[in-house]
Parts: sequence; C-alpha cells; structure tokens
Amino acid sequence: MNSAPPPSDAARRRWRRDLWLIVATLILCPYMLSFLSWSKSVAGLQNGQLKPCPASPNCVCSGKGAAISDPVHAIAPLNFQGTPAEAWERLAAVLQAYPRTKVVTRTETYLHAECSTPVLRFVDDVEFLLVPNRQLIQVRSASRIGYSDLGANRKRVDELRRRFEAAAPQ
Repeated sequence: MNSAPPPSDAARRRWRRDLWLIVATLILCPYMLSFLSWSKSVAGLQNGQLKPCPASPNCVCSGKGAAISDPVHAIAPLNFQGTPAEAWERLAAVLQAYPRTKVVTRTETYLHAECSTPVLRFVDDVEFLLVPNRQLIQVRSASRIGYSDLGANRKRVDELRRRFEAAAPQ
C-alpha cells in the first residue's frame, strides 16, 4: 500500500493558522455585522410628517410615507379612544416594556425609539406621530441597513398595536 508522506511542520502550522482564522471569523462576523447597524438614524419628521419609506421593502409607514395602494410599505395607524394624553402615555408604557427597545426622543406629539434584533443586534427605528384631532397615532418602522427585513418591521408594528390595544382601558 502506498501512503502519503506525513505533512511537514510548515504545512501543519499553515493548517492551524487557517483553522484559527476560520474560527475567529465565525465568532467575530456577527459582531462586525452588528457594527454596521450603528449607522446613524434617519428618523425624524419631514414637513411635520413621518418621512416616507425608501424603495426597499424594509420599512412600513402609516402616514403619507406609504400610500394605501403600496402594500409593501403601507400599514394602518394606531387608533385610540379617550384623550390623546392618555393614549400617548399608554404607548410610552408599551414601548418601555417591549424587549430590546429604547426610547430616544419623546415630545408631546413625536416619539422615536430604537429596537435591536435578538441575535445580531441590528438597530431599527420605530417612530410615532400623535394626531390628536383624528384620534390616531401614525407609525413608521424601518431598518437602518440592508434591503429586506423579512417582514420584521411589519411584525413589530403589529405586535406593538396588539399590546397598545390590550392596554386600553375598558
């Protein structure tokens, strides 16, 4: 039987170095990707309204940012009964209890929070605009990076809506 000669010391060192590079890459890759999500937020109002969604499908908006005829980006606003102040406090309490969420800006009619994803810690922006005379709260949720979010922003808004409605006084 012919057998291959044993690998040289140099070949073993190269193999160990390559293995360490692969392991280090697998360990550090999620952290490097999450570093990308530290990009600056583009949240904020534009002419007194929530900004429109970009062309990418990683954003949903209930305001003028997404027409009803745009099913990729359109989502219903939050409706409420009672006083606007009570609804605004209820929304703030819902966000306070929502996992991995931090309120960044809060005024009498505008609220901006940052939500991070569970595994890679990507940061998404979720914004709310109180429209007291119509008893509704406009909402916009958008990923900071990437093209598709696999429906994460829509799911987030739907879950926040469910919690907001569940916390309503009876």
